[in-house]
Amino acid sequence: MKQKRYYIAYGSNLSVEQMAVRCPDAEIAGKAVLDGWKLVFKVHADIEPCEGSAVPALVWEISEQDERSLDIYEGFPSYYGKQEMEITLTDLDGRNPEAVTAMVYTMTEGRRMQMPMKGYYDVLAQGYERFGFHPRLLRQALAEAREAVEHELS
Repeated sequence: MKQKRYYIAYGSNLSVEQMAVRCPDAEIAGKAVLDGWKLVFKVHADIEPCEGSAVPALVWEISEQDERSLDIYEGFPSYYGKQEMEITLTDLDGRNPEAVTAMVYTMTEGRRMQMPMKGYYDVLAQGYERFGFHPRLLRQALAEAREAVEHELS
């Protein structure tokens, strides 16, 4: 039996509609919380280690072809790198926890915080609403990006 491949989405791949085009074999496996990570914007969403923080994520089960498509979409390996992460996968209602290993994209070194485009941010906001993630974390990441840009300009 082939081992399942899980992918952690915390950015625009929260969009079921976009994923249907990008990764036609992908199916929602459930949700996870990435403890010890924080959401940031460097034009696009990224996660960074941050003690005491957490990032909600949608977890997809993907095929090898889906992963190749994601690699292209995410600009792997120059824009985003990939790593494996141990997570607790739950169903969409937060039940039936299961420890799994999943792949996640994180930005390569040297990128600074910047504001996302409105349309991109809106996709994330819709995903947060659709999957019951608290929008405070998304707004906080936006505020921190705005503050970083303003600080850089002053």
